[in-house]
Amino acid sequence: MRRGRVWAAGLVAAALALGGCTGGDESGFRPGAADAGDPYVPGAGNGGYDVGHYALDVRYDPAGDRLTGTATLTVTATRALSRFQLDLAGLDVERVRVDGEAAKHRHDGAELIVTPAGGLPSGRRFTVEVTYGGVPQPLPNAELGDGGFHATPDGAIALGQPESASTWYPVNDHPSDKATYDLAVTVPDGLAALSNGVPEGRTSDGGWTTWRWSERAPMASYLSTLVIGDYRVSSGTHAGKPIVTAVAAALPADGPAAASVARTGEVADFLAERFGPYPFEAYGGVVVADERIRYALETQSRPVYGPAFFRGERPNTEVVAHELAHQWFGDSVSVARWSDIWLNEGFATYAEWLWAEHDGGRTVAQTVAERYAATDWSKPTVDPGRAGMFSDAVYQRGALAVHALRRAVGDETFYRVLRGWLAQHRDGNVTTADFVGYAERTSGRPLRALLDAWLVGGTPPGLP
Repeated sequence: MRRGRVWAAGLVAAALALGGCTGGDESGFRPGAADAGDPYVPGAGNGGYDVGHYALDVRYDPAGDRLTGTATLTVTATRALSRFQLDLAGLDVERVRVDGEAAKHRHDGAELIVTPAGGLPSGRRFTVEVTYGGVPQPLPNAELGDGGFHATPDGAIALGQPESASTWYPVNDHPSDKATYDLAVTVPDGLAALSNGVPEGRTSDGGWTTWRWSERAPMASYLSTLVIGDYRVSSGTHAGKPIVTAVAAALPADGPAAASVARTGEVADFLAERFGPYPFEAYGGVVVADERIRYALETQSRPVYGPAFFRGERPNTEVVAHELAHQWFGDSVSVARWSDIWLNEGFATYAEWLWAEHDGGRTVAQTVAERYAATDWSKPTVDPGRAGMFSDAVYQRGALAVHALRRAVGDETFYRVLRGWLAQHRDGNVTTADFVGYAERTSGRPLRALLDAWLVGGTPPGLP
């Protein structure tokens, strides 16, 4: 996302607790945990199972802001379960089936509690089919901004970090449980329905058009998106893969937004030269015109950009570089817990600096000097607190730490560390401790004290 201490042991221990269960009965079957155990998103995510795939078939009628859908989840139990929970906020559930059999279900706030006809042993692979509908609403959040489903005059935008998916489909809404996706989205003829991954075609019948998308690489749920409305959609290929970009029809066809996303392939190639092969099967980007979207988000393979990034006359490719860098840092390699969000934002911010220098803008050295002088060193980068997830401590101080690592080990080793890190953890989840350990092993030198000073130290380190 782009918006205007001693840590390793504690965070590793916390990560090991993720996905535990509570309660139990004499049969050994227990309910799944009520959430993912992440204090940054209390109540979000659930333990006791792992989702492998979501097949979503939704229909949205802008005339009444009504969404109906069927979600089919392919799941594996990681505990012996008597019941389990899914995140689903503000929508009504008509029916739930587990392996084709009717299952009891009830809502408790934003949690859908499902009790199958029989217990599910650990290791059991099963399907959950949920039929649901209603008028979706965003999740209000005074600290982080509302995320989720926003109705618009011509359609809708489903978007947000760290939570949004639960407002339009039942989900295990935490990045620690990544899954593949197939999406079929039916909307009135004439509207676009844009989502993640590879376009799988569209068909029309009776005044409605169904758009199909497939994301075959594991994706964290907050990276899923749905953008419906009047958009100029451009499709083609880049580096042998489909590229789909779209700009809201309300924005100028020859304006800075269109010019910026038109360079998506070029920016992605620049980043691939430094980070290794682009990690997904499709490229793209969507620019929305809704002023409520005051950020850009790295929704997987197809980032979404708010209109504020494209004021004035000149294109803004730096924000494109930031969100495309996230395809490696954050999307392909995702955090295990939100306290390590700097692993996403620090590297994406540094990539933005690299691109600006390459594209004839400020040099990295100039940007580093400016950001260093403006840094509040009392604010930690790692575990910044829920209210600090999108603060300068995460973005700017995090990028300064990346630069300090580069200067300490030299360019050749630095890029070898990054490429190896991304290749080894592709499609996975990581922690800060994982990164420090990998950087030390790959560079062959101790780096913990250096990174500790740049990430969590209370006094300014020497400018690299």
